[in-house]
Amino acid sequence: MFDSIRKNQRLFLALILLLILPAFVLFGVADYDSFMGDGDQVATVDGRKISRQEFEVAQRRQLDNLRQSLGTDIDASLLDTPKARQEVVEGLIAQRVLLNTAIANHMQISDDMLRTAILEIPGLRKEDGSFDADNYRMLVASQGMTHAGFEAQLRRDLAIQALPESIVASGWMPKTVVDQVLRVQGESRDVRELQIKPDAFASKVTPTDEQLKAFYDSHAKSFETPESIKVEYVMLDPLALAAQVPLDDAKIRAFYEQNKARYSVAERRQASHILIEVPKDADAATRDKARARADELLAKLKGGADFATLAKQASQDTMTAPQGGDLGLFTPEMMVKPVADAAFSLKVGEISGVVPSEFGFHVIKLTKIEPGSIKPFEAVRAEIEAEYRRTEAANLFAKDAEEFTNLVYDQPDSLQPAADRFKLKIETVDRVLRSGVEGGAANAPLANPKLLAALFGDEALNKRRNTQAIEVSSQALVSARVVEHQPAKRIPFDEVQAQIRKRVIAEEAHKLAVAEGQKRLKAIQDGGKVDDFSAPKTVKRGQDAGIPLTALDPIFHAQADKLPGIVGVDLAGAGYALYQVVKVTPPEQKEIDAQRVVYQRQLAQLTSQTELTDFIDGLKARAKVKRNPGALRGESGRED
Repeated sequence: MFDSIRKNQRLFLALILLLILPAFVLFGVADYDSFMGDGDQVATVDGRKISRQEFEVAQRRQLDNLRQSLGTDIDASLLDTPKARQEVVEGLIAQRVLLNTAIANHMQISDDMLRTAILEIPGLRKEDGSFDADNYRMLVASQGMTHAGFEAQLRRDLAIQALPESIVASGWMPKTVVDQVLRVQGESRDVRELQIKPDAFASKVTPTDEQLKAFYDSHAKSFETPESIKVEYVMLDPLALAAQVPLDDAKIRAFYEQNKARYSVAERRQASHILIEVPKDADAATRDKARARADELLAKLKGGADFATLAKQASQDTMTAPQGGDLGLFTPEMMVKPVADAAFSLKVGEISGVVPSEFGFHVIKLTKIEPGSIKPFEAVRAEIEAEYRRTEAANLFAKDAEEFTNLVYDQPDSLQPAADRFKLKIETVDRVLRSGVEGGAANAPLANPKLLAALFGDEALNKRRNTQAIEVSSQALVSARVVEHQPAKRIPFDEVQAQIRKRVIAEEAHKLAVAEGQKRLKAIQDGGKVDDFSAPKTVKRGQDAGIPLTALDPIFHAQADKLPGIVGVDLAGAGYALYQVVKVTPPEQKEIDAQRVVYQRQLAQLTSQTELTDFIDGLKARAKVKRNPGALRGESGRED
């Protein structure tokens, strides 16, 4: 277990907080408010609702996190079970109570902590390790925020993370316990092996027809072809509707005129600055002193001092000072307003006066201007047409969804009316099991658990009616019907008799091998000797020594106070094995010393995980939490 933790330490820590702290830096606390729109609430915490939309976003984010950690083959349907859905809700409740606790405790994040967090955001360091101011500005702009707003949100996110992280970091494990674990983990044993394989006994097994028939009857499910259905379905989604949207040249040109800013490159300017910081709560004397220092630096610049050299020496902006104060290229909205106003009023080479802002006092030098430009209509026509179709299709979907739902319900004996009305193609799948399409993609329409349940329900399976229109994704409705039904069918005995014979012989031969192995084990325990053991092999936990995995625990649990020790192991269908433990070697003290710090941290993390769970459970218990399970089923269920 501890080897696995050591090898996957980052994954282990990520999974501890997977539901509690999902990607706060780029999806921050501000998201909570954006999710407080219409829709069924899945829960409320102290009167503030957690909407179904917020739940769906968290569910998708959880799947993305798992795919990044464990690979892209994760089946999305695994997260669409009642238990998995409830776990997502509990994670959102945990986020909310942590947010409330952080606010109630007025948790503060220092400027140094904020700088460190920003520097740890992927993509904000250049190859030489220095801060990439350009990428930082692009990141902030992509969030639709100002620098001040982004950093204020990040402070809140860090405050929330500080609560559970402080508990995880405070875990502790005594050195004596850690050393004892390391002694057990690091111990190696030399063992001699004797395997008794079933193959040696197969010729002694002659099953009768009665035995074969009894096996066939007692393993009936093993000899069935599973129940399956042939299915037709139609899917209404914006993609299907987009091709039907007629293009209106006048509207497309009007859209271009109204949104020229989207197809233009705004003027960008590059500037350098020298910053003398002033704390937000500074008194007048402190501000006056900072202003005087800025005036002093401005005088030096007017006297001929080199701007870049002075910025490296005197600027208190630790992110830009090493680059001579260079702020890179920016548009007005990428900077706080006083700095942007000053930079966009200068000519190249000019130096501003002292510019006050919320961060302190700046002296700014303009170094470059990149004029703005606009793309001509024909250059972006295809892009506008595609967006126009998508927008109109989304509007059509919102309008047509109700009609589609009513149509497949009102005319339940065929999907053709819905297909004709909305110009949809009726798709056919020949073999659908209760578990989904054989070999089908996990995200295909017929992989949806709710749709599968409807198809195998009485209305669709026995009465051959259309299913209701079922939402298989955020903007896709599917109705399906059963065309043919193949019940589970037992394969005739004669067709599987040879297969049964092999299985019976294998089971009986294994039993004979186990009986022989247990007989030899008893003989050795009674003082007898066996000469056909292998040469000794050194076995250590977590290392492959050619020993079956099922044998490792018995080998390391065998009595070692009197050697040789002996243990027998049933190899689960592969026969029986005897192992003589002939030598036990504890780890050297230097191995224990070398691993102690890492293992102490890992063991502490295991205990702190329990403490973290208890802490969050305590917050939930003190909060007024109401859950609405009906909303997870798409119902307006009563809150519990």
